[in-house]
Amino acid sequence: MRATSFATLLERFFVERLMRQRQASPHTVSSYRDTFRLLLHFANQRLKKPPSQLTFEEVDAPLVAAFLDELEVSRKITARSRNLRLTAIRSFFRYAAYEEPAHASQIQRVLAIPGKRCVKALVRFLDRAEMEALLAAPDQHTWHGHRDYVLLLVAVQTGLRLSELTSLRHEDVHLGSGAHVRCIGKGRKERTTPLAKQAVTALKGWLPHLPKNSDRLFPNAQGDRLSADAVQRLLAKYQRVACRVCPSLKQKRVTPHVLRHTLAMTLLQAGIDRSVIALWLGHESVETTQIYLDADLALKEKILAKTTKGNQRPRLFKPGDRLLAFLKGL
Repeated sequence: MRATSFATLLERFFVERLMRQRQASPHTVSSYRDTFRLLLHFANQRLKKPPSQLTFEEVDAPLVAAFLDELEVSRKITARSRNLRLTAIRSFFRYAAYEEPAHASQIQRVLAIPGKRCVKALVRFLDRAEMEALLAAPDQHTWHGHRDYVLLLVAVQTGLRLSELTSLRHEDVHLGSGAHVRCIGKGRKERTTPLAKQAVTALKGWLPHLPKNSDRLFPNAQGDRLSADAVQRLLAKYQRVACRVCPSLKQKRVTPHVLRHTLAMTLLQAGIDRSVIALWLGHESVETTQIYLDADLALKEKILAKTTKGNQRPRLFKPGDRLLAFLKGL
């Protein structure tokens, strides 16, 4: 039987399945691409064959399992990152099951590779003092400082994801009655997020300073879209400045997603319903917001205070009537 080319099948997976049929987002495509770059590099070292000459039969379950183990050892990736790499590989092999049914047993063995259980850490967020110190850090007398202040303010007030924030354009912002920003979020879902007065005022002051050759709301000096690394660098810079007035920031890792979590916790502590928070953040399910309930110690303390009144004496449990209990259980 003629050996199946792995390269041909992988190219069809990206072009036909991901891009044409599923119309996957650029973020998904790049994430899957990086996974297979690493896998092909590993296969090249292990099998001593160029990636374009690999056969499908050679990329089997033992090779994939060894690749995942190597990532954990050499790159020190977490179990969560390992599972993300495995998700991309599984997606390809599910596609291969339809294209190459003759290799069903090999495909099933790859799909049977289990994901690793990982500890779900509590979400990290900033309190009011920490957020105010961070917003005060940029020097608004400079172009970059002005841009960075407005970017941070919009980020923490809207809870936009990093990709949503950096992709904003002039036309995505409405500053009149019912001020809001519009974005295409995860899963290609369009949503609008309201803007508070402080953010509206800041954006009105920022728009006249935008470069004429750029339609980005937060461009770099060349007028192009800010990269994820650039945003992380500016956050790290302002965190160092803010630590001088708010030492608690030294113990925290401030990322764009931490700003998103900060907005979610602010809404939750203000008594906003979880369904509204999920809608605001563009979550697929209301259950996703459960992570904020888990992390909200202040809310748990309020519940504890309600259940442990100071002068109340503990009462012995008295079982209810047996017949009524029977009827209630029907």
